[in-house]
Amino acid sequence: MSAKIPIFQSLVFLFYRFILRRYRNPKPKYQNGPSSLLQSDLSRHTLIFNVEGALLKSNTLFPYFMLVAFEAGGVIRSFILFILYPFISLMSHEMGVKVMVMVSFFGIKKEGFRAGRAVLPKHFLEDVGLEMFEVLKRGGKRIGVSNDLPQVMIEGFLRDYLEIDVVVGREMKVVGGYYLGIMEDKTKHDLVFDELVRKERLNTGRVIGITSFNTSLHRYLFSQFCQEIYFVKRSDKRSWQTLPRSQYPKPLIFHDGRLAIKPTLMNTLVLFMWGPFAAAAAAARLFVSLCIPYSFSIPILCFSGCRLTVANDYISSQKPNSSQGKGRLFVCNHRTLLDPLYVAFALKEKNIKTVTYSLSRVSEILAPIKTVRLNRDRVSDGQAMETLLTEGDLVVCPEGTTCREPYMLRFSPLFTEVSDVIVPVAVTVHVTFFYGTTASGFKAFDPLFFLMDPYPTYNVEFLDPVSSATATCQDPDGKSKFEVANHVQSEIGKALDFECTKLTRKDKYLILAGNNGVVKKN
Repeated sequence: MSAKIPIFQSLVFLFYRFILRRYRNPKPKYQNGPSSLLQSDLSRHTLIFNVEGALLKSNTLFPYFMLVAFEAGGVIRSFILFILYPFISLMSHEMGVKVMVMVSFFGIKKEGFRAGRAVLPKHFLEDVGLEMFEVLKRGGKRIGVSNDLPQVMIEGFLRDYLEIDVVVGREMKVVGGYYLGIMEDKTKHDLVFDELVRKERLNTGRVIGITSFNTSLHRYLFSQFCQEIYFVKRSDKRSWQTLPRSQYPKPLIFHDGRLAIKPTLMNTLVLFMWGPFAAAAAAARLFVSLCIPYSFSIPILCFSGCRLTVANDYISSQKPNSSQGKGRLFVCNHRTLLDPLYVAFALKEKNIKTVTYSLSRVSEILAPIKTVRLNRDRVSDGQAMETLLTEGDLVVCPEGTTCREPYMLRFSPLFTEVSDVIVPVAVTVHVTFFYGTTASGFKAFDPLFFLMDPYPTYNVEFLDPVSSATATCQDPDGKSKFEVANHVQSEIGKALDFECTKLTRKDKYLILAGNNGVVKKN
């Protein structure tokens, strides 16, 4: 008798789901392409869209799993995924996704996994179709659904940057705090979707679904809730434009990860082919920088692929008179740990010095110029900088941390109190494969990754010195230290066409690494 009860309950569930619901909800209208929705008022309606099928332009998920494998798992894991991909492409779509999830996530610690919020949003945003985004902007309640991508990969991108109300992805199985590399069954995923949609659709108008011809998700989910379903074809995606940075609902200021390129199959092939040469190039460039005089090292580095462009170098050759007999204070925005070194290259001066808040012990030892660690105490740090200025020129980066995007963080005003001659320096960096910065990785490897790039490029522009007594805080009638710091920041921002912000080092590390940014001496 007990065995008959579960069978009876299952029959009742099936009867309710497939018969009563179909009776209560009329069959939805199917239409091609969501472009017609651009002319409609959707503010009172709920939009349910498939992430990989209707939002992203790309037709393959390989680059996103490769990013997880490389950034969270390392080079060996990403190479295994690359080697397996030819076999994965021969599998069914569902089995191929399962294999990529297994390779990318197996053994990754759940607590330490931050790629979903720190790395993937940049690459997802660069793959969003503008036309589809315009449709989503018109919607009232917006629900993003993925049948293939785990929740931890898409939630940060959709909620934090596209401001999607509800995100339904596949949950990952976890044992002992580590991912097993297996997603929960689709049945459980469907039930979660069912519950969330029924809860979110209350007091709304129509429910409109947008999905792809290449997914079966609409057959048993979308058709149960949506009065209208629009299908996106691959040909539609090919004609879509990419969402411009200026239209991001939330600006992308911070992101992490070593890879500067989207690891498509071809890009990944080129990346691994360059790998052996990258190590040799980094070692050679490091040796030249440390052991050879500037007059010889600069042309050798240029021959090896490094590029340095200097603008307004006549300003750097001038010696503005300091009333205190000190050296020049060069104040630059912060792009990589090598900023002071490239300023020294531009000046052709090896005796220049720099200060830093958080620099690994390895980087301090390898630095070809003198570096002095500050301890975040305003009085002692100011005294240390004044002492260094009495010995010669000094380079400082008042942002306190690097920023990859065209934004500038708040300038700490300490530099305004130690010199009456300030030379602003505008710095930009371009790399092909690797970023020379990280928030959650090993910072000791930052310069090496930069030197491993095929063509690491620096542009250094010296701006007009800030030497007027009324433009510095060295005079009692001059500006306050905050006004001077903001003035220098704005001048550099104008030269680079960067947007100035009030964000700080702490903001960056809380977003990307979940800590306050203090680096251990390793």
